[in-house]
Amino acid sequence: MGTVVDDAASVEFHAFFERHYAELSRLAHLLTGESDAADDLAADALLALWHRWDRVRAADHPVAYARGVVANLARTRIRTAVRERRRVALFWSQREEKVENPDVAGAVDVQEALRRLPFRKRACVVLRHAFDLSEKETALALGVSVGTVKSQTSKGMAELQRLLGPRNAPLTMRATMARTGDAGGRDR
Repeated sequence: MGTVVDDAASVEFHAFFERHYAELSRLAHLLTGESDAADDLAADALLALWHRWDRVRAADHPVAYARGVVANLARTRIRTAVRERRRVALFWSQREEKVENPDVAGAVDVQEALRRLPFRKRACVVLRHAFDLSEKETALALGVSVGTVKSQTSKGMAELQRLLGPRNAPLTMRATMARTGDAGGRDR
């Protein structure tokens, strides 16, 4: 008996999909302004509807419910895009300082050591010391807490010191990055 209900629900959902997919896709396009994303958002909305199809089909206005799901997904996509643009703008807003006769070998060593760090440690170290961002600015850029920035930067610098050898790795890294055209770091 469960199969009959499931088959009936499946047929009903398929009919709903066929009737409303194009409309939901147009709605997503108008809300986001992105034609490529519109089909994906409509498909994601319909997938969410399928997972709750028992509630949706019992609703007074299932199409209105579907439109609400598309609107919420579009809002989330727009907010994510705005946050990403702000992060990119924050990175590019830092002015570049060029230095004559950069230490290429030192820069290669530092870059190789940075690549060996896990992403979050690497991102914290680079943003704090190469881009000279404060702990708060780094936390905002990465979407983490200031405490996370502090701990990951500290652990990352300790690991860099181990990877680069007994010499003073933090000063070497800052000086090397400054000489290769990146902003020099400072502690805050």
